[in-house]
Amino acid sequence: MTRNRGKRLSQYVGDYVVFDLETTGIRPGFDKIIEISAVKVRSHKAADQYSTLVDPQMHIPEAATAVNGITDEMVKGAPSIEEAVRGFLRFIGNDILVGHNIHTFDMNFICDAAMKVLGTEIANDYIDTLYLSRKCLPQLSHHRLLDISEYFHISTAGAHRALNDCIMNQECYERLGELLQENKMNQPEIRCPQCGAEMVRRRGKYGEFYGCSNFPGCRGIRKA
Repeated sequence: MTRNRGKRLSQYVGDYVVFDLETTGIRPGFDKIIEISAVKVRSHKAADQYSTLVDPQMHIPEAATAVNGITDEMVKGAPSIEEAVRGFLRFIGNDILVGHNIHTFDMNFICDAAMKVLGTEIANDYIDTLYLSRKCLPQLSHHRLLDISEYFHISTAGAHRALNDCIMNQECYERLGELLQENKMNQPEIRCPQCGAEMVRRRGKYGEFYGCSNFPGCRGIRKA
């Protein structure tokens, strides 16, 4: 499925919506969303919440339940994916979205669901804290949400349920954002000449270069 969506940003903003999904597995197009949660943030403070279980109309595999604790019985009678996504879209409006590993996971699931059940694209720009962590905390050997939370001494109680992960990640994003601001003061950003997104230093066959952070959606490059 072709996905038209917003740009991935690398910024520290005060107003945004942090969101997280729980699913029956990791394969968009086959696995289903079973929980959607989001926390609306204004001036760096949590201001509102949206959270719902979703009836996937399929059996939840034991492997998924082992991770998130969500069972078939829990989603029995829960809202349909259409109702849940509609509520999510009303909640987020045009806000920038924030989440962990959403660039390759959550955005794929939620964009596919919105298009399939509502015929709607999600054009919101978004910030992935996985990429921020790799940039701001290169000393960490792993950059899972739990790793970042533990680094900042943020409680990980209730991890792997969507709303708890949102609350955890909102705190992580604020801490990462402060580090990002400090880094930018010492090293100004380089912007892509094609789409305006941040360019990231990379190493290729012929040496180092700057590539667009929106790759593969944008293939802008420039010499290092």
